[in-house]
Amino acid sequence: MAVRGRDARGGGPRTRRRAAGPLLAALLTASACASPGDRDASLTTGVLDAALERRAAAVLAHDRAGYLDALAPGATALRAAQRTELDRLADVPLKSWTYDVRGITQQDGRRAAAEVELRYRIDGYDTAPVATRRVLELKRDGDRWYITADRPAKGASGQLWQQGDVEVVEGDRSIVLGVGRSAEELRQIADTVDLAVPAVSDAWPRPWTRRVVVLVPESVEAMAKLLGSPETAYRGIAAVTTGEVGGTGRRPALADRVIVNPQAYATLGSFGQRIVLTHETTHVATRTSTSTATPVWLSEGFADWAAYRGEDRAADTIAPELAETVRAGRTPAGLPADRDFGFDGDPAKLAGAYEGGWLACALIAERWGKEKLIAFYETVGAHDGREGAVEQALEAVLATTLDRFTADWRDYLATRLG
Repeated sequence: MAVRGRDARGGGPRTRRRAAGPLLAALLTASACASPGDRDASLTTGVLDAALERRAAAVLAHDRAGYLDALAPGATALRAAQRTELDRLADVPLKSWTYDVRGITQQDGRRAAAEVELRYRIDGYDTAPVATRRVLELKRDGDRWYITADRPAKGASGQLWQQGDVEVVEGDRSIVLGVGRSAEELRQIADTVDLAVPAVSDAWPRPWTRRVVVLVPESVEAMAKLLGSPETAYRGIAAVTTGEVGGTGRRPALADRVIVNPQAYATLGSFGQRIVLTHETTHVATRTSTSTATPVWLSEGFADWAAYRGEDRAADTIAPELAETVRAGRTPAGLPADRDFGFDGDPAKLAGAYEGGWLACALIAERWGKEKLIAFYETVGAHDGREGAVEQALEAVLATTLDRFTADWRDYLATRLG
C-alpha cells in the first residue's frame, strides 16, 4: 500500500547502539545421522534445523565465530560477505531471529539445497516477525554439512543490512533504520512518525501497537530491492508499507515495515512528508482489519482520510487530478478499481484513484460519522471473500446499496470538486 509523493516524551529521538554479546562456544557442530564412514548419508531436516538454531543464536549474541562456523571453510567470498552482514546488524535491536526449514532438494549424499524461512523481530516494536525466504546450498565434508551459498529465494526481497551499514535512530513511537542516509535525516523522519501515531490513533481508535518501524534505503533502486520489484514502479512513490493481509480477515503472523523512497520523499515539504507518513502509519494501524476482501479504494482512501482529516485544505487542492476530471464533465462512473492503483500505470489515473478513494471515505465520515466509517471498514475486512463484501457492509452498516452509494459519491465529487 502506498501514497504518491504525494506521545512524544521529552528528549526527542535517540540513536540506539547495541554492544556485541559474548561469544558462544562450540556452535554448529551437529553431525550427519550416518557414521563418518557412510559417504552417501543425506542431509536431514533435523540436522539442518539444529545447525540453523545455533546459527540464529550466534546472530543474537553477535558471535562472529559461531555465525561463520556453518560456512564451508574454503568459501572465502561467502564468509567475507556473511561477516559483513553480521557486523551491519550490530546496532539493530533484535528480539528474535529464527530459521524454519521449508524443504530440502537436490540430494545426492554430498550436495543439497534447502529453502528456509528467516523470521526476525525488532525488540520493543514487533509483536510478530518479518519473514523472508532464502535458499541455502550445502556440501558435505566428512561428517558435517557446510553452507556454500546463501541467497534470497525466487521472488523474495532483500534485507536492509545487505545494502550497507545500518544507522538506527529511535523516537518515542518509532524506530528508523537507514543505509547511506544521515542521522539528521533519520531523526526528522522519526519526529514525523511520532506526530503521526497519535493522529492515526484518533482516526482509528482500535487497539494497535502504536509503534512503527521505518526503513530508509540509500536510493529508489535500493528501495526496489527491498520490495522485490522493478525500480521504475517506485520512482514517484514517496513511501510504501509492506505487510500481508489474511484471506478472511485473519491477522497474518508478519510485521509491517514503512519503506521510504529518499529521493521522492525529499522533494516534499513538511506538510507532504507528514501526510505521507501519517498515511503509511494508518496502514500499520488498520492491518488487523484489512483482508483480501478489502478493496484498494477503501484501504487507501481510509489512509488518506486519516492523514488529511485534521488539515484545513480545500478538496480541490488535495484532489487536483479528480477535480480537473469532474470539471471537464468526466466524473467517474464508479468507484476506483484495484487495477487503477498500479504504480506502473498512468500517474494521473493513479492520483485520481487515490483521490476518489479518499472522497468516498470522507463522504461516509461526513454523512454517517467516523464510527460508521470504522465499522464499515471492519465489516468489509471480516467478510469471507471479495465478492459481496462491500455490498453487504454497505447494507449492514450504512443501510444503503452499492448503486445508491456510488450515485451519492458522484454527487459528492461534484459538490466538493465542481
